[in-house]
Amino acid sequence: MNITHPFLDSDGDKLREECGIFGVIGAREAAAITAAGLHSLQHRGQEAVGITSFSGDEFHSHRGIGHVAQVFSQKELDTLPGNMASGHVRYATTGGSGLRNVQPLFADLAAGGFAIAHNGNISNAMTLKHDLVSKGSIFQSTSDTEVIIHLVATSRYPTLLDRFVDALRMVEGAYSLICMTPEGMIACRDPLGIRPLVMGRIGDATVFASETVAFDIVGAEFIRSIEPGELVQVDHKGTISSHRPFGDPAPRPCIFEHVYFSRPDSVMDGLSVYQVRKQIGVELAKEAFADADVVIPVPDSGVPAAIGYAQESGIPFELGIIRSHYVGRTFIQPGDAARHADVKRKHNANRAVVEGKRIVLIDDSIVRGTTSKKIVEMMRDAGAAEVHMRIASPPTEHSCFYGVDTPERSKLLAATMDTAAMADFIKADSLAFVSIDGLYRAVGQEKRASKCPQFCDACFTGEYPTKLTDFTDRFPAELNAA
Repeated sequence: MNITHPFLDSDGDKLREECGIFGVIGAREAAAITAAGLHSLQHRGQEAVGITSFSGDEFHSHRGIGHVAQVFSQKELDTLPGNMASGHVRYATTGGSGLRNVQPLFADLAAGGFAIAHNGNISNAMTLKHDLVSKGSIFQSTSDTEVIIHLVATSRYPTLLDRFVDALRMVEGAYSLICMTPEGMIACRDPLGIRPLVMGRIGDATVFASETVAFDIVGAEFIRSIEPGELVQVDHKGTISSHRPFGDPAPRPCIFEHVYFSRPDSVMDGLSVYQVRKQIGVELAKEAFADADVVIPVPDSGVPAAIGYAQESGIPFELGIIRSHYVGRTFIQPGDAARHADVKRKHNANRAVVEGKRIVLIDDSIVRGTTSKKIVEMMRDAGAAEVHMRIASPPTEHSCFYGVDTPERSKLLAATMDTAAMADFIKADSLAFVSIDGLYRAVGQEKRASKCPQFCDACFTGEYPTKLTDFTDRFPAELNAA
């Protein structure tokens, strides 16, 4: 979502989706519906939120730093009239915080107002921006999304839809977009469908969102996913038209949506995210059984996989770590002591479950190893006899350039150590990851198709499905090690 390279969160050990989008057209109080939808997508972005509405002759916007409930009260929603609205929740990245980067971004073009909300990352945005600036474009933000606005504005095609398609033909990378114009709403996914986008209906209104859970919250009926490379256009009469200007390449949706990013109560490409995560735990138990007394999840993301692991292994499931739900997000801390304090504020050992037990600790991923090391230490301090760490994804060895917050490859633990060394680093008695084929089996595939993988799994394999123009020279270690 930002032209600069992203940073880590305070504990440095979670990959983060950087934004979620929502849009509705044809509904009374569209802005209020959008706010409710964004609230259900808050896990995809917790640092800033914005909503833009259209009242029939004018666009209205309100944006702020903070959670949806902090930024939007009824007072703010009353300033956003109209039957069409779109919104965006985001995480900030390096050089990218501040209101000027909060979406939806808006511009007055020759054809009228144009608002855009974007989930993903344009991997040639810097190159395109350099060319646009050299031709006279003036940028108001550091967001890669603004590049799309300038490309639309400078396109010479006659209709707005044609100009929009022309702009998208010039960008590479990952994008799900919700755009608003005076004529209506356009929703689209990149040709590989890397980032998710779904369509639903509330009465006569059409709704778009990053995840189906947003439809559950606003009372919408799920219709279908927007297909990779598809543009769906909806006018103010409710007429829906579909366009496929990018051919029919093999889709590569992000597999980490199933592992961690999406809410477990969402449905992704016809699959229950919760059931997939349980199945990952089943595969993990088959591949990496540990002789232990109890299976303990690292809450909350490790819970479904831990249930699957326990059911498959026959080892009892227990809540050996209790998470505080009243700890807000914290920013990067200056040292290990502060980061350790953050971990203990978020998690506490349940000594009654842990003491004297051989435990299997289930988490979704290890990025830099900081949190895993502290949680293993927490289990030891609570009296665990043995700690066997099991991870519900393959080793994260490569950076993501498609809208996910990851560190440089040199800071990824799996890129610098083998599994045995990682186990020693986090001080676990053993450590194992689900295999890449095990992960694919959990999402209903027989195995990973090596010649044409069914998903984008570049963070595990280093096989990036698109060009990475802006990053080839800046991050050679990430791109030349695959």
